[in-house]
Amino acid sequence: MAFTLPALPYLKESLEPFIDVMTMEIHHGKHHNTYVINLNKAIKNTDADKLSIEDILKNISKYPVVVRNNAGGHYNHSMFWSLLSPNGGGAPNGKLGNEIHSAFNSFEEFKKKFTESASGSFGSGWVWLIKNESGKLEICSTPNQDNPLMDIAEKKGTPLLGLDIWEHAYYLKYQNRRPEYIEAWWNTVNWDEASNRFSQIQQTEQKNVQIK
Repeated sequence: MAFTLPALPYLKESLEPFIDVMTMEIHHGKHHNTYVINLNKAIKNTDADKLSIEDILKNISKYPVVVRNNAGGHYNHSMFWSLLSPNGGGAPNGKLGNEIHSAFNSFEEFKKKFTESASGSFGSGWVWLIKNESGKLEICSTPNQDNPLMDIAEKKGTPLLGLDIWEHAYYLKYQNRRPEYIEAWWNTVNWDEASNRFSQIQQTEQKNVQIK
C-alpha cells in the first residue's frame, strides 16, 4: 500500500499573511512529498507496506530510523495541513473548548502554555495538544518528526493539535523569529477539525467500553 501526498484542503495562498505562499509550496510540495517518497521506498517489500500509518507509528520501535523519520514526517504533516484554515483562529467551542478550560483553567492559559512550549523547544520538532493515556489533555513536545502515537514517545497519547517548529515551516517569512511565527499560526488554527478529532476519540473510547 503506497502512501500518497494529500492535497491541501485550501489554496496555498489562502493562509496569507500569516503563512506565505512560497513556504506552503515548498513545505507541502517538497518537504512533505519527500517524506512520502522515502517512506514508500523504506517499507517496500516489508510487513509495513500493508499497514496504516497509525499502526506503523504505534509499533515504530520495530522499524529502522528511516521509517521512523519518514512515517512521522508523513503523519505529522498530513495532520498539520488539516488543522490549518483560512477561516481559522479564535477559540474552540463545545466539548473540546470545555475540556481545555477544565484542564488549563482557561483558553488563554492553554494558549500561553502551548506558546511557551513551542517558543522554548530546542532545535527542530513539534508541539502537541494530546489526549494522553490517562484521558487528560496535555501539552507535550517531540524532537524531529517523532509524535505521541509512537511507542518510543516520552509522552504518549492521541494528537488533537500539532505545530511544526522546524525552521522550514517559517524561515522564509519569519527568519529566526519563531515567536512571531507561533503568534501568526494561532490565526490559522482550524478548531473545527481539532474538535472533530476530539469527538472521534470519545466515540472510539465509548465503543471500547461497550465491547468490554
